[in-house]
Amino acid sequence: MLTGATSGLGEIAALDLAARGHDLILVARDPGRASRIAPATQVDVVIADLADLSQVRRAAAEIRARHPKIDVLINNAGLHAFTARTTAAGLPEMVTVNYLAPWLLTRELLETSPERIVTVASEASRRHGTFSLPSALTDTSPFTRRGSSAVYGRTKLLDIMFNNELARRTSAVCLALDPGFNTTGLGRELPGAAVLEKVLKALHVGDPRRGAGGIVRLATDPVLTGGYFSARTGRPITPVAPAGDAALERRLWEMTEEIVDSVRA
Repeated sequence: MLTGATSGLGEIAALDLAARGHDLILVARDPGRASRIAPATQVDVVIADLADLSQVRRAAAEIRARHPKIDVLINNAGLHAFTARTTAAGLPEMVTVNYLAPWLLTRELLETSPERIVTVASEASRRHGTFSLPSALTDTSPFTRRGSSAVYGRTKLLDIMFNNELARRTSAVCLALDPGFNTTGLGRELPGAAVLEKVLKALHVGDPRRGAGGIVRLATDPVLTGGYFSARTGRPITPVAPAGDAALERRLWEMTEEIVDSVRA
């Protein structure tokens, strides 16, 4: 199962996994874009907007009903917003899409006994600014385009901490990935992003195939048994603090559970 497979790293990874003969479950907002992924392979598309936790919960229920056993769960979808936006539930949008939605989707799918859970994080986590709970989950304060980087980095720090705590709570192999710099649509809200992307691709800068290859490796390599890895080097990374603080990661899990359970369809 893969989120964010209709563009960028997720699309390349989905095509690679399909070429290797894997059946795919794609969670996407756009059914048309999702259906074009590997038409020769078994693809089940589940429609959901990850900014809406009630849709995430419904999507998980649909997946469980149709697929009682999932081998690999890949949380790849991501958003870098350059202005603060709030979801219908009153939560920060970037935190919801990048962290709360994959957290909820993963928890709701644990009964399918995934053997491997991959979460795409980032070394942008090192530029997370100030970290405190519960504000890291609930702060809807406005931010500037420059200030958005710290907010984005904080969501990726949350993903790494989630991966660490998940490994303590499940028998699945839990892996987080830094995909490195990739020329994708992640920064599409930045003025001139489309032109810049074309220039970088022409210069062969930020080839997304490397980041996508990291996703595929973590999803399929039986040698990897947990941790946080670099797509660029293939090696483990020691994450920035407070990732690695087991007590804080447990507290984060508990607070996250309270928040997502307060948002009901």
